Amino acid sequence: MSNKSLSARIPAYKMVFASGELQRTYKDLVAIVQSLRAEFSRQYKGQLTVANVLHGYIDFTYFYLQNDYLKKHKLKLAVVLNHQEVQFELWLLGQTKDVQIDYWTKLQGIKWVNQEVMPEWSIFEILMLANPDFDNVKALSERIHGVFAELSEEIFATLKAYQQHT
Repeated sequence: MSNKSLSARIPAYKMVFASGELQRTYKDLVAIVQSLRAEFSRQYKGQLTVANVLHGYIDFTYFYLQNDYLKKHKLKLAVVLNHQEVQFELWLLGQTKDVQIDYWTKLQGIKWVNQEVMPEWSIFEILMLANPDFDNVKALSERIHGVFAELSEEIFATLKAYQQHT
């Protein structure tokens, strides 16, 4: 991150926007996430509630998924497009920062939990798909759905096993 003043950073900011590439690319990436959200909503109808697509600043585009189990435990899953890394991730989130801290502490030793540092916005973050091929949206979507199905099953089993021991 630059230590320059905001005014000193404006020329670079204007230059990035001048070509229109950033805006078009961002819009296209968000459209892919919106399409994924619609597919998840159809595929998991009756099993998971799928929230609308949300935008971080320019860093994350994501949607939440929740079922009765997650809701009861004040948790959510999020399918996240990390714009800086240009990869898809699956995050386990707490309803509040206190819930996140509590679960991060309790889940120490779980393979997805960074024991050194808690992520800023989640309990843990799992890489779903690095280097996605955005030119083949059908294959991208199939891969995300497949990885989500595997990971969510494993996450639910881990959380339920954890709940039995506490």
